[in-house]
Amino acid sequence: MFTLSSIGRITTRYMEARARYRSERALLSLPIELRKDIGWPEIVTDARNGPRIRRAP
Repeated sequence: MFTLSSIGRITTRYMEARARYRSERALLSLPIELRKDIGWPEIVTDARNGPRIRRAP
């Protein structure tokens, strides 16, 4: 059953990445002032990966 557990892990990672992408996309659609007001982290644009949320160290 190694194959089934591997498929399950891959599916879980895909679903988590997809949810994170949707969240980032929704956040990017908000005006900058509103993002600052609600306390979201800074969003940086990386030429290779596109816009991403900067995580606190």
